[in-house]
Amino acid sequence: MNDNSDRNGSFVLHDAARSIMDSAIQRVDPVRMITDCVSLQGDELHVATEEETFSLSLKPFRRILVLGGGKAGASMAYGLERVLGDRIDEGLVSVKYEHVGAPGAQPQRVSLIEAGHPVPDENSLRAAREIADMAAGADAETLCLVVISGGGSALLTLPADYGEVSVTLEDIQKTTELLLGAGTPIEDINTVRKHLSGISGGQFCRIARPATVVALILSDVVGDGLESIASGLTAPDPTTFDDAVRICRDYGIAEKLPRRAWDLLVAGAAGHIPDTPKPGDPIFDRVRPVLIGTNAQAVEAARRQAVSLGYNTLVLTSRLTGEAREIAHLFTAMAADCVARDVPVRKPACILTGGETTVTLRGSGKGGRNQEMALAVLAEMADKPASYRGVTFFSFGTDGNDGPTDAAGGWATPERAVGVKREAITAALNNNDAYHLLESAGTLIRTGPTNTNVCDIQILLVE
Repeated sequence: MNDNSDRNGSFVLHDAARSIMDSAIQRVDPVRMITDCVSLQGDELHVATEEETFSLSLKPFRRILVLGGGKAGASMAYGLERVLGDRIDEGLVSVKYEHVGAPGAQPQRVSLIEAGHPVPDENSLRAAREIADMAAGADAETLCLVVISGGGSALLTLPADYGEVSVTLEDIQKTTELLLGAGTPIEDINTVRKHLSGISGGQFCRIARPATVVALILSDVVGDGLESIASGLTAPDPTTFDDAVRICRDYGIAEKLPRRAWDLLVAGAAGHIPDTPKPGDPIFDRVRPVLIGTNAQAVEAARRQAVSLGYNTLVLTSRLTGEAREIAHLFTAMAADCVARDVPVRKPACILTGGETTVTLRGSGKGGRNQEMALAVLAEMADKPASYRGVTFFSFGTDGNDGPTDAAGGWATPERAVGVKREAITAALNNNDAYHLLESAGTLIRTGPTNTNVCDIQILLVE
């Protein structure tokens, strides 16, 4: 932590913020969550979470497969191997590059394919095809344990093919880039992606039928809607082609979409091709989804750690959304009030939020939503450093990757703000280039891949 310390005692705040951050990430460690939730007693598989408990006899099953995708997939698969051992026959999970699990905690019976995220690549296509083939070979005596976590939409990309109407990997890549660049919320991005996919939006369950499917899910979406996490691989899809068309129009990208992608969405909206499977479809009769980890759990762990460190702690929400640079004003407003008036909580104070903001791309710089938020906070601190005396702000992604960078996010203090030229901050914001500005200020947060993913967390400390 020495490289992150300022004078006048700010080191204490950085140390505390890092401790709070680490506690949040450790709470949603996938291996721990799987082994806490899933157990084997004889031939009975038991699953117990804070919300539900059920048991499943393994006697009827001739084969057990572990399939899935997401940034936490490798660790989730390893957790299942610790529980089930050689009862697992084989498996395949698609993960983001370098997210292959901690050393010594990588799956052996389940194969991994590293693929592209947030924009899919050829390995995303390969992984989806191979997993679809394995699922298609399942029968009524097969149990498919499906591990699902954030990033699965890109990591398992199977372009929809309806004969005369179809899309390619390149079409999905371009569509994804347009959606991301327009600042589209993840739920809306996934609505479009599901309707260009041959495996998402519950279609995996059609492929795997008549196998029994137990989906173990780590949520990276605000509100934890199963239909949105990893584009609802095993969940009924309440969204429609009409919704996908509307989203593309609302975000001004309809005319920019690849022709094949737009034609497919329009054909679906006109009823010329079947929509994704809806609630009540019999393909879900033998499917059991289980939510094992959420952002709210990570935020609660952060709260407990902050309290143990002596902070008066307030959790505002685990459902924070909006434009990252605009949400930054909320934190600077609370910080200034807390410094001056001890509201909304008395000093020493810790205010926590979780969720997922968005960034509308205006420039060609490098960064991510957490870095952009931290940079916007730094900008206000640079304008009025005295108003933020004793304040430290952290914003980070629990997966360790914020945007297409090697940083998890960024942090800000008034001491660091006064060392950066205001015009440089403004230029970086205008160019969406938070990464390089924060790097020069020494305020990037780097954790490396954490092998989990439950949205983002913000920590505001006032000493």
